Amino acid sequence: QVQLEESGGGLVQPGGSLRLSCAASGSISSINTMGWYRQAPGRERELVASITNDGTTNYADSVKGRFTISRDNAKKTEYLQLDSLKPEDTAVYYCNADGYRYNEWRQRIAFHSWGQGTQVTVSS
Repeated sequence: QVQLEESGGGLVQPGGSLRLSCAASGSISSINTMGWYRQAPGRERELVASITNDGTTNYADSVKGRFTISRDNAKKTEYLQLDSLKPEDTAVYYCNADGYRYNEWRQRIAFHSWGQGTQVTVSS
């Protein structure tokens, strides 16, 4: 199995910044796309940003120019820098990753994992 552990959420005032981290662990062979999603109360989970293993990024229109996704392949970790935060950014943020892992017979099989979620609250 592949586990994703998030950190960095919290309470911040409008206009403030936070940095989220998500570290992958387990019998990982390779990680393809890593991403961040969020879910606000009463709303569906939505993609915030994603990054491929060659560094290609994709952002939701609502966060372009304010959020920055990055990854450290050696550390199997992705980051989300949240700047100029707005109250509407309040949500539980989930990290996500897909790739290949080794099973108990050392065979490469696909994985698609989610983190447990971290709360981001933007309020004065």
